[in-house]
Amino acid sequence: MTQDQGTTTVRPFRPGESAALAEAWTRSAPQDGITPARLRDLVLLDRNFDADGLLVAERDGAIIGAAYAVRRLIAHEGDDLQRDTGWIPFFFVVPEQRGHGLGRTLLDQAIDWLRSHGATEVIFSAYTPNYVLPGLDAARYPAASALLASRGFTRIERPSAMDRSLIGYEMPEEVRTRIRDLRADGWYLGTPSDDDLVPLIRIAGDSFNSDWARAIREGVLGGMPLERILIAKDPQGSVLGWAMHGTYESVIERFGPFGVLPESRGTGLGKVLLHLTLERMTALGAHSAWFLWADEESTASALYAKTGFAATRTFDILRAEIGESNV
Repeated sequence: MTQDQGTTTVRPFRPGESAALAEAWTRSAPQDGITPARLRDLVLLDRNFDADGLLVAERDGAIIGAAYAVRRLIAHEGDDLQRDTGWIPFFFVVPEQRGHGLGRTLLDQAIDWLRSHGATEVIFSAYTPNYVLPGLDAARYPAASALLASRGFTRIERPSAMDRSLIGYEMPEEVRTRIRDLRADGWYLGTPSDDDLVPLIRIAGDSFNSDWARAIREGVLGGMPLERILIAKDPQGSVLGWAMHGTYESVIERFGPFGVLPESRGTGLGKVLLHLTLERMTALGAHSAWFLWADEESTASALYAKTGFAATRTFDILRAEIGESNV
C-alpha cells in the first residue's frame, strides 16, 4: 500500500523507526506526546498489532505523519473477533506539512485497509486493550474533528476525563464514621488477599467490563502491589465492590477501575471505596487523582463531582460505516 504525493510516500511501518515515529507524534500533538517506550508498549507490542495497519507518511527521509488501523487478531472476550469492526486509535500530521491533504490520505488509506480485511464499521478511538486517549478531543483538535466528520464519522459516546488534587486531602469525617460502622458490622474494607483476586476479577468481568478484568489480572501478573486495590466484602465474605489505582502503565495517580455491584449501590459503599483509595494514594505520595473515562451523566460521574473531581477534557467516540467506499 504505497501512494506517492510528489516526494511524499505513505507506506507500512518498518522496524527501527519507532523513535522517529514517536518524535513526529509528539511534535504533532505536544500536549499528548508519546515516548518510544510507550509507543512500543501500547502499539508495537499490542497483541493485535499488524505493521501493515500502521501507515507512515515519509518525505525526504523524514516521518511527517501516520495513521494506525487495527483489527482483532485475538478475541477480546470469548471467541468473538468482531470481524465487522476496525479501529483507528490515532492519526497525525506534523505541523509544517498540514493543509495539503495528507491527513485525509492517511485516514482514507487506514479505512481502506480495514475494509480490505472485512470491516464494515470503524471506531475512533475506544480501542481496547490499548488506547492512548479514549476518543477525539474536538476542542484540542478541531481540524481532525472536521476531517473525521467529512468522512462520515458521527459521535456515539462522550466520556470525560476528570482530575482532583490530593494536596491537603483528608477523608471526610462522615465517611470515616461509615467505615467504622461497616467494619463493626463485619464488613472487610481493605487490601485483597491473593484468594480475593478470584471473585474480584470475576465480578469485574461479568458485571462491569471484560477489559477491567484483563487490566486487573495483567496488572497483578506484572507486579502491581496489591495495596493499590481496595475491596469491600460483606459479613458473609462476598466481594461486592472495589476501587484501585496505578492499574494502567503503573501510573500511581491514575485512578480506576472502580465498581460496586448493583445490589449495593445507593448504600454509600462506592463513596467509602473511593475515599479509602484517595487516602491510600495520598499516603503513597500522589499529588492528584485522575482518570480518562467517565460516562456523561452517570451515577459514577455524579459521585466523582461530589468528591471534588472536575472534568478536564471531553472526548468524542466516533463511528463510521465503511461498507462502501466513502472516498
